[in-house]
This record gives sequence, structure tokens and C-alpha cells, in this order.
Amino acid sequence: MKYLPLNPQIFTQNRKRFIERMDKNSIAIFNSNDELPINGDAIFKFKQNSDLYWLSGIEQEDSMVILFPDNPDPRFREVLVLVRPNEMKEKWDGKRLRAAEAKSISGFSTVLWLDSLDAVLQGWIHIADTIYLNTNENDRKSNEVPVRDYRYIAQLKDKFPLHQYKRSARILKDLRSIKSALEVEVIQKAIDITEVAFRRLLGFIRPGVMEYEIEAELWHSFLSQRATGPAYGSIIASGDRARTLHYVSNDQECKDGELVLMDFGAEYGGYCADLTRTIPVNGKFSRRQKTVYNACLALHNYAKSILKPGISILDYTDKVGEEATQQFLKIGLLRKSDIKNEDKDNRAYRKYLYHGISHHLGIDVHDLGTRTEPIKAGMVFTVEPGIYIEEEKMGIRIENNLWITRNGNKDLFKNIPITAEEIETLMKR
Repeated sequence: MKYLPLNPQIFTQNRKRFIERMDKNSIAIFNSNDELPINGDAIFKFKQNSDLYWLSGIEQEDSMVILFPDNPDPRFREVLVLVRPNEMKEKWDGKRLRAAEAKSISGFSTVLWLDSLDAVLQGWIHIADTIYLNTNENDRKSNEVPVRDYRYIAQLKDKFPLHQYKRSARILKDLRSIKSALEVEVIQKAIDITEVAFRRLLGFIRPGVMEYEIEAELWHSFLSQRATGPAYGSIIASGDRARTLHYVSNDQECKDGELVLMDFGAEYGGYCADLTRTIPVNGKFSRRQKTVYNACLALHNYAKSILKPGISILDYTDKVGEEATQQFLKIGLLRKSDIKNEDKDNRAYRKYLYHGISHHLGIDVHDLGTRTEPIKAGMVFTVEPGIYIEEEKMGIRIENNLWITRNGNKDLFKNIPITAEEIETLMKR
């Protein structure tokens, strides 16, 4: 791993929180992700199962976590399972974790090798009443590939048909949405790395630069600061391309007079940052660009002001929609007649702001969490309103990350330049 070792208490605490939610005399089993082929004998870069990482901090393939708090043998109440180091595989693919290293990373006291697991797991399951198994229950996922979690579920149900089975995902959706202070420290580190990268770009961007050159600067800055890399596919969209929400081609020239929308963030220690800033390619906003930018910033600040415990994302989005309507009236995008005649299921402001305002953030950039229940202290959200104007070939989005506190929120991006004046001053330098 490129990043410095994390505090293993992060993962010890996470396991404790999960165990507290388990039924009596139950066992929970978590699998790592598959190594997936690309073409020929190549494979995609391995990405660990987010739930297993949340419980262990282990990024290695062929790993498992087994939690059995009522196991009669206290040595096996929390077990980390690893693939046994193999000399030949290590010659080709590099070193694998030894037991002592894995214990230091994860806080586990017991490590078993994968090739010896079957001999003991069957006995544990025989004395358990309930088995918790894991799936990726993300509302936006599309799962066409029979991944390891689903294969394992089928195998276990075939072998042990009379046990009671429960979904770990129901518990994890609640737990992972509430970040501990230790987790937020890691998120803040990812954000601090992202800030350095953004400030670097303010001195780099100029008319004629290619979007991919900007992306290359991000990679350089992230890796030089020990980040794993980008937390997601960076969006570098100049001019009219900024209206495409998930534009990742990043292959066009940034031209004089255009704005460039940049949505990027570092991944550090398995946790994500998620920043969006929109800046003038030539370092100076036009009068109209600044008017629209300031309207977006006002909308951003309003959203931050109401994102507090007790409100649901749905209610919050409705309130931000009301404010967007007023801002769009002020800058001439909407008329009063547009509001009077709007379709309540497709409101007038949606022509210029056609995405959600916030999402959970953590190990996944679109992290686990509810959209319908009240927001709670400890959650981390993005705040990212945008204004997209087809007629003017302009797209502006401004995004920060907020940690919800008992009485409000803390802006984890408070040190990152955000006003038009700050951006122009730094680009001029």
C-alpha cells in the first residue's frame, strides 16, 4: 500500500459495532472481491470488497472475515482468513501478507490460512443458529456478473439448508453511514491531498491545455502524496462538455473564454474525497460566468446551511429545489410564468439542475446510507448543486464534503478555495 499504516482501532471499532447488532449464537461471513479478467492473461487492478475492508483494513485478494461472538473457543470469535503465501506466486505478483503484518493492519488476534478454513468452519456453523451473509445492496447497482458473494451464498445454502440466513447489508447500511472520528481523520487526509492537487491546477491551467493533461497533473499530485490514486474516474470537462454529468473522456482542448468543470478526489487509506470546482480556463470569469457561478455558490451555501440532523435527503432536496428556483429567477433562467405552469413532478428548475444535491461519502464515493430516514450525526455527505445551461454551453458545479455534527455540520473542505475572487487571485499568481 502506498499510504501510511492506519490506526487499527478503526477496524476493531467497526467489528465491535457490527457484532453488537448480530443475533445471539450467529456467525457472519464476509468474502473479498474476485480478481476479474480483462483480456488474454491480464486482470483488472484488484479492488477490495468495501464491507470486508471496513471490517478489517485488508486489501488483499482471497481474504475473508468471520465473526462468531458466541464461539465457545474465544480464539475464534473474530477470525481473519488469508491466502497462504506462495513462493512461486510471490515471484510473479509480489509479496502477500504474513499473519503478523495482517494483525498489525487489522487489529485481529487470530489469522487462519484459507486452505485450512473448511476443516474448522463447518464445525462453527453446526453450533450456530443464524448465518449472516453479505451482498452489495446498492440501490444504483446493476449486477450482471455472478460475483463471489452470490456464489458463496448459493454454496452455503446448498450445504447447510436448515440454518436461518440473514443479510449483513441491512446492518452495514446503518453502520457504515455513521463515521467514527477515526474514519473522518482518514477522509480528511484524502481531502487535504485533494486540496494540494487543486491548488496545483490553479497554477497549471491555461488556454490550450488538454483535459488529459489536467488529469495527469492530478495523478502526479495524488501519488506523490501517498494516495492510492483517484477515488473515482476524474471528470475534467471544459466548455459545453461540463453539462455531461459523468464525462470522463477528458480528451479535448480547454479553450480561452471557457470554464472547466473538474470533479475529482483522492483515495487515501481506502477512504474517498469528492471535490468539484469550476474555474475559468484563462483565469478570469466573464461577467455572465461570474453571475451564474455566484448563483451556484449561493445555492451551495444554502444547502450547507440546512444539512443537519433530523432532515431527510428527500426533504432537503425539495428545499434546495425551492432555493434553486429563486436563484434561477434572479439570473434570468426562469420566468414567473415558468414557475406558475410547472409540472410538480418535473419542476421548472430541473431544466438547469438535473441531479441530486448530496450523497453519502466514505469507503465508496457513493457510500452506503439511507435516502428516506432522517440524517444523523456522524454521516458524511457531499454538497454539490450545479447549473447547466444548454443555450450558453455552460456547466457549473461546486462540491464540498460535510461531516454532520450533533447541531449542524463541519465543512471538511473549508480550506479549499471556493469563491470566484479566490480562484481568480490564485490563478493570476
